[in-house]
Amino acid sequence: MTLRRVAALRWFCRFPLWLLIGALAALGQEPLNWWPATVLGLALAFAIFQTTDRWQQAAWRGWWIGTGYFLASLNWIVEPFLVDAARYGWMALPALYLLSAGLALFWALSFGVARALGRGGAGWIGVWLLAELLRSYLFTGFPWAQPGHVLINTGALGWAAYVGAPGLNAAVLAAAIGLRKLLGHARLLGAALLAGLAALMITGPMVSPPPAVPGDAPTVRLVQPNATQSEKWDRAKIPEFFARQLDFTRAEGDPDLIVWPETAIASLLASSGPAFAAMSEAAGDAPVAVGLRRLEEGRRLYNTLALIDGEGQVAGLYDKHHLVPFGEYIPFGNVLGRYGLRGLAAEDGFGFSSGPGPTLMDIPGLGPALPLICYESIFPRNLRGTGGRARFILLVTNDAWFGQISGPYQHLAQARLRSAEQGLPMVRVANTGISAMIDSAGQITGSLPLGQAGWIDRPLPPAKEPTLYAAYGDWPMIGLAVLLLGAGFAARLRPPRVT
Repeated sequence: MTLRRVAALRWFCRFPLWLLIGALAALGQEPLNWWPATVLGLALAFAIFQTTDRWQQAAWRGWWIGTGYFLASLNWIVEPFLVDAARYGWMALPALYLLSAGLALFWALSFGVARALGRGGAGWIGVWLLAELLRSYLFTGFPWAQPGHVLINTGALGWAAYVGAPGLNAAVLAAAIGLRKLLGHARLLGAALLAGLAALMITGPMVSPPPAVPGDAPTVRLVQPNATQSEKWDRAKIPEFFARQLDFTRAEGDPDLIVWPETAIASLLASSGPAFAAMSEAAGDAPVAVGLRRLEEGRRLYNTLALIDGEGQVAGLYDKHHLVPFGEYIPFGNVLGRYGLRGLAAEDGFGFSSGPGPTLMDIPGLGPALPLICYESIFPRNLRGTGGRARFILLVTNDAWFGQISGPYQHLAQARLRSAEQGLPMVRVANTGISAMIDSAGQITGSLPLGQAGWIDRPLPPAKEPTLYAAYGDWPMIGLAVLLLGAGFAARLRPPRVT
């Protein structure tokens, strides 16, 4: 059956087919990592795009395919609503559908605008690159599950130091077009595009190899208490989790830094003096980085990372600035909170307040760290604007919200991408896992499994010189996208050949 005959099927046959093609494209995301399925799914999507006669038709089909893609890749989004299922469980499936349908609008935009330029692959890639960048910024952004993320677990990750996530997106889209061409009438071009993806995978470790770790590298202890979200704030369980982290902190070894995860202690900063004293006693001379909440001016609540020195005093603070919409705050929460609409992680309608922005935190013996808290690590822009070069990235998170199936693995993959983009190692400590030491090429050098309490000591890998992506960000790929759009527009203006 040809694609045009498929497109002519009745709506109740077509729409499920579009959804399934999108779901097929999602199989390359963590934890399955079936990146060839993503290439195949997007090749089918491109073929369907080429069968359309109008931009409206292309946009409609792109929306259906995108909805299937996000339903499959973001299925973990139901997990936060099930923590308190009695109150929020009814919202789980509607939230998944609404988020998927909303994000699919960017796919609709890509298909529609590209079809207005014609049916060529250059315009399709160019528009899609810009749409993914728009998805990273609009309404604070949500760049999760981009097509290029399926390459994080391949050798192509090395090229992120030069082209970032947009470059990986371009590689996957080009390979999808290549597969379509290979199965069509332009087999040479198709083979060349697929060979290009293979070349990226082979050469990536060569162009961005991980640096050797010196013997005198500082040691960092990663503490993972494994406090499930349903028990984390249970008054009867709080002392147990705190004692567990103290035991891991005082375990044998001589680390230079000890890191506890996001909101690792239940008390607010102002009342945490006894907790800090116990932590510093357990840590000896090593400083402890710990996540907790901070209340200011009576009503302003912050999600904070504090550095506690050997005397139990606060030596540094960082307040999370990129908050999760409807998770950590509700827009107009002071009004909507009166009607019972609250953020899942917030304590009332006001939710958390935003910190001033990216900054560096000096850690004695290790150098300047770039602190991030949870959600902030999915945005490349949160690693810029600090006024200096960090020695490493310090990420604390509570992935218990994301469940046990796909969310924590996808979050970890994006952390690896950030390290590769910036050429910086990362200390990633998660409440329930996956805690990991990541080197400056994005490779994991040690980790604790998901859903397991424990600790590990790992040497901190060295940083690289600033990468091309660290220096110029997305601008080179924006330039490429504009060139591809120009090529698509020029092809539309070209007069037809007379045969």
